Amino acid sequence: MAVDKVYSDAAAALAELLHAGMTIMAGGFGLCGVPSALIEAIRASGVRELTIISNNAGVDDAGLGLLLQTRQVRKMISSYVGENATFARQYLAGELEIEFNPQGTLAERIRAGGAGIPAFYTPTGVGTQIAEGKEVRQFDGKRYVMERALVADLAIVHAWKADTEGNLVFRKTARNFNPIMATAAKVTVAEVEILVGAGEIDADLIHTPGIFVKRLVPLLQVHKRIEQRTVRQRQAA
Repeated sequence: MAVDKVYSDAAAALAELLHAGMTIMAGGFGLCGVPSALIEAIRASGVRELTIISNNAGVDDAGLGLLLQTRQVRKMISSYVGENATFARQYLAGELEIEFNPQGTLAERIRAGGAGIPAFYTPTGVGTQIAEGKEVRQFDGKRYVMERALVADLAIVHAWKADTEGNLVFRKTARNFNPIMATAAKVTVAEVEILVGAGEIDADLIHTPGIFVKRLVPLLQVHKRIEQRTVRQRQAA
């Protein structure tokens, strides 16, 4: 029996999935590949006490910054949060918990979670605050710190193209944390720019197989913000 994975909008796709205190993985890097429509639906739901796993915390008025504005986030597990003043204020005031990770370690913790690997050893962070309270072992004369895998109740991702079976294709830089997060949660919901019929995507081009994706949201319009605009000064004629 075929399962219809396509939902009319983000709120419908998240129905009955959200609850207080849950852990959510949110794809994206900066403002690239961010599941903005799904984040806005989470904000509108009012669900609170969230733990968010994401490379960064968006900016003050976009991405995960919207959930920080409404104080729906209790804890962030992240790598880089320097572009969000709201985050900084809440953290310094003791209102927001943060678990910092080296960026590669964060990616590998998520990948390991999706692969069913409970923990791994890495030399990154040995001898620093990152290793405090963690097991450190020596292999071949070199010290490694043990890092636990990450899994979530829900993963929200942004894909460029999908078919109705949930097979996903990510475009260029948006292929950042999205593919690994899609494998590391109990339920994955993807918002997509282009939705096509089953079998219309070349199998060799699929980044995330549909087996990992439970729900799809076709986007009616996509607004892609530029986080840092850098331009070259026009030379005089």
